[in-house]
Amino acid sequence: MENLPLAEPGVQLSVWHLFAQAGWVVKLVMIGLLAASIWTWAIVVDKLISYARMRSALNRFEQVFWSGQSLEELYKTLSERKTAGMGSIFVAAMREWKKSFEKGAKSPLGLQTRIDKAMDLALTREMERLEGRLGFLATIGSAAPFIGLFGTVVGIMTSFQAIAGSKSTNLAVVAPGIAEALLATAIGLLAAIPAVIAYNKLSSDAGKIAMRMEGFADEFSAILSRQIDEKVAQKA
Repeated sequence: MENLPLAEPGVQLSVWHLFAQAGWVVKLVMIGLLAASIWTWAIVVDKLISYARMRSALNRFEQVFWSGQSLEELYKTLSERKTAGMGSIFVAAMREWKKSFEKGAKSPLGLQTRIDKAMDLALTREMERLEGRLGFLATIGSAAPFIGLFGTVVGIMTSFQAIAGSKSTNLAVVAPGIAEALLATAIGLLAAIPAVIAYNKLSSDAGKIAMRMEGFADEFSAILSRQIDEKVAQKA
């Protein structure tokens, strides 16, 4: 079996050298994937911090809410500042409650429906904020390997063109093109793998936070429903 000669010692296969000698198409692929990877990590760090803050805010709100403080006092405190999470749901429900009774609500069922709708809208806005930019992670996780593969195909085509031009199968001719092709694949995986892992992790965390807020909305809806029944009984 014929052995191919080894690459000449002068051939450099460092990452920077491979990038510098790559064609413009492969360079664009690598730059795009590196930019996507940097943006992915920026999103991951931002989401981890924001989710930690949200969990802390939920814990603080639950502690205050179940401490026995009156709903009117809590609403007055929260309505004067920007709220998020359970606080936003609580303020939306109480605002609808107060508006309805100020206008003389006559239908308990209609009032309950409006309060539930207000809490659902507030919960939807909170979930949109929690899940914002997670779609980018899913896109990078699924598309980055194929983008890297495109750079690989272009790099291998360049290698074959070099072989045809030099009429030699010497590894010194073949290796640089193949190496830059594999580098494009590696960068694609470097962008895709963290994006997939982060997307699964962050989606799970967002789901757990959503379950806590939905549970609070159900509990608060039941509390307001009992108060509506009491007011209706007093009027009767």
